[in-house]
Amino acid sequence: MATLNVKNLPDALYRKLKARAKRERRSVAQEVTVLLTEALEPAAPRSILELRGLGKELWRGVDAVDHVASERTTWR
Repeated sequence: MATLNVKNLPDALYRKLKARAKRERRSVAQEVTVLLTEALEPAAPRSILELRGLGKELWRGVDAVDHVASERTTWR
């Protein structure tokens, strides 16, 4: 596994990073890894069906792309 050294990191930024790591119950190195992963890896696509509440049962079996297209033509 690679090692990353960061030079000239501003003290204020390091304090924020350290505080965030503490809140998340991670080491500073683990927090940096999480932040870099979130920033550099593409997010997994999400579905409206993953939402809690909001009437998701009404969307089951509905193609969102077709629905949006039909709504756009309706409101023109």
